[in-house]
Parts: sequence; structure tokens; C-alpha cells
Amino acid sequence: MHQFPNIEAHNFHYNLPDEQIARFPLNKRDESNLLIYQAGNISHNKFKEIDQILDKDFTLFFNNTRVIPARLHFRKESGGEIEIFLLHPVQPSNMVSQAMLQTESCVWKCIVGGLKKWKDGMILSRRTRNNDNFLLLKVKLIDRKEQLVEFWWTPSLLPFAEIIAIFGNTPLPPYLKREVVEKDKQQYQTVYAKNEGAVAAPTAGLHFTPEVLERLRKKGVVEDFLTLHVGGGTFQPIRTSNVLEHTMHTEQIIVSQTNIRNLMAANKVCAVGTTSMRTLESLYWLGLEVWKGNENLKESIKSGTFLIEKLQPYEHDFDKLPTKKEVMQALLDFMLANELGNLTGETQIMIVPSYSFRCCDALITNFHQPETTLMLLVAAFIGNDWRKVYGEALANNYRFLSFGDSSLLFRNELFR
Repeated sequence: MHQFPNIEAHNFHYNLPDEQIARFPLNKRDESNLLIYQAGNISHNKFKEIDQILDKDFTLFFNNTRVIPARLHFRKESGGEIEIFLLHPVQPSNMVSQAMLQTESCVWKCIVGGLKKWKDGMILSRRTRNNDNFLLLKVKLIDRKEQLVEFWWTPSLLPFAEIIAIFGNTPLPPYLKREVVEKDKQQYQTVYAKNEGAVAAPTAGLHFTPEVLERLRKKGVVEDFLTLHVGGGTFQPIRTSNVLEHTMHTEQIIVSQTNIRNLMAANKVCAVGTTSMRTLESLYWLGLEVWKGNENLKESIKSGTFLIEKLQPYEHDFDKLPTKKEVMQALLDFMLANELGNLTGETQIMIVPSYSFRCCDALITNFHQPETTLMLLVAAFIGNDWRKVYGEALANNYRFLSFGDSSLLFRNELFR
């Protein structure tokens, strides 16, 4: 069993001036600044030149989730406004890919703004016209404590994805403190976004352009795409003094046989964003249970219901674990034997200082809010030098948070 050091949230605080929060993106994605941290040293570049830094030994893993217009507004007859922020589907399926194709009706867990004003049994509705068709969307709160909301609509044959595309708004992070503009639909989305289901963008990927991707390919850098549907909990600050008591959000992941093969073959792995890193590291702990012969876990993999729990990695002695290749081979063999093209499940993994990284050698990521789980992940990856990195970024007027500048962090173990 892993022994934790004393991890307190206030130790991961820094002063973030309001004027350094990027409320809008740059017109050109790849013109953002890029801070490079390598073996304790820091240098500066532009993101568009990242191909000059990453060599052909690297495999880049991108999160191809697509942000959905998850913020919906309804007005009561009395004039009061109710805001519904979609978190994840509940019925008839908790699988995001299936929920987006659902017709007629569905139930989602939500965050409801104005919850006290929404009386039990009250049905709210919105109407609009689209391509000569009249559309009607109705909602009802069916569980106040869990904030479960039922949606139903006409024409009932339309999929839920199309309904929210018409009625919903881009779910910008709350800390941007501004109204949504038309450009956000495109700018708060990676150029390679594919699988709908995120309620927040994997923002490290926002800097990539087709031109940058092409230059990396010409360099010989391998690219691969996996999926983690980013949840609203990613922005949640740590409100407990002991970070291990923080309630960690759960997010759905989808990983293919190709992902696993590329992970095994990679000389060096670079995660594009904390979401890709959480997926890759979760994959190791999933594979470890298969390698150990955990039959209950194997059944949950087959049914698409597995969960990597918050502190599951820390149940092990990090010095006595099989290699990445051994674990991934066991997982791949299991998928082949059971004719599983993809693995679908959930992760709640919490990566904090003292964590031993099993898969990732480098991380591309933006600059995060203080005292958040994202800040802890960065500190786990580069140690106390996170303070040096953030201090340098602040001193050089880097732009912070979702629409801000980028960093490329190399794990210190690469240079030992």
C-alpha cells in the first residue's frame, strides 16, 4: 500500500491576476506562447514551432471528444430564468455515444441554475423553427436532490444531439465570466474533435492546427486519438484541506485496440492534455487488474461498466509493478479473446504528488487554476518545479486557463 505524504490544497495555491486570464482565444490558434520545461530548465517558443521540439521518438495521444452545446436556458411563465447544464446521461443509457443518438426522450444529470425557483411537477418548454419545421423541447425536474432532468421533444424522431445543437449554447467555463459569442462554437473546439459528449473542451488541443499536425507527421511523430468525455467537474476547486478527501468527478473513456498497440510500441509518450493523460494512466491500472486475473473486473470490461476509482493506483507498491508493455499486452490479449474492438468505461483517477507515472513521458497542457486537481496533476508530473514554471509564465505575461497559452512539460525521469 502506497504511503501518502501530507497533501494540503493550500500548498498548490498561486496568485493569478485577473488580467492574465484569457477570456477570448487568439485569432490564430498556433500563435500562442509555448513554455518548455525540460530537466529543470525553462525556455520559451511559439506553439506553431512545437515540431522543432518533439522528435520522431514521440507518440502524441489526443483526446478527440467533441464539446456539445450543454448549456440550455428556459424561462418560466412568471419570467424567471432556469439554466440547465448537462453533465452526463442517465436514461435510457449512460453511454454518451448512445445518449446523443437517443430519440423522443432522455434523462440527464445536470447542474440547475435557479433550482429553488423550479417547482416540482413544473414543465418548462421552448419552441423554435428550423428548416420549415416547428420544434418543441420540454423539460421536467424528476429528482431534485440528484438534479435529474427529463427531456422530451417533437419531432420525436430527431436525435438528442440535433435538439441540443438547436436549443443549446457553448458551455464556456464559468471563470471566463462572459457571454457566449458565435465564434465560440468553433473556437472552443479542437480541429480534430469527433465524438460528441464533452461539456468542456480538452483545452490543450485548442492550439493545434492542420498545419501544425502536418509538420509533426512529416517529422515522424506518431499521432493517435482516444476519447475522454470531459465533465463539468474538471473545473471544481478543492474545498477540503486534505486533497485526498476531495470528491473526484467521474468521466467516460473510450479506448481502442489501436490505442493500446500504439502505447506499447511508443518509445516516448506525450499526452495532449490532462484528459489524455488521465485516460492513458487509467488504462495501465485497468490492464493491471486483467494481468492479475481479476475476474470481476473482466466482466465489467465486457459489459462496458468498469470504473477506475479515485485512489485505486495507490493501493499498490509502485516499485513492485509489471511494465507498461506487460500490462498492455494482457489487456490487448483479453480484448482479442473477447472480440472487443473498444473498451468503454469510466475513470475517477486522482493523480497527486507521489503518484508514479506508468505511461506518460511528456505533457502538453495549458496553465490551470490554483488549488484544483489539474494543478495537482502538474505538480505530480514535474514535482515542486511547478512553482518555477508558473512563476516564469506569470512573469512573462502568459495568458492563463482555457483560452490561454500552452506548456510542454517533460518528465524529469527522461533525463536521468
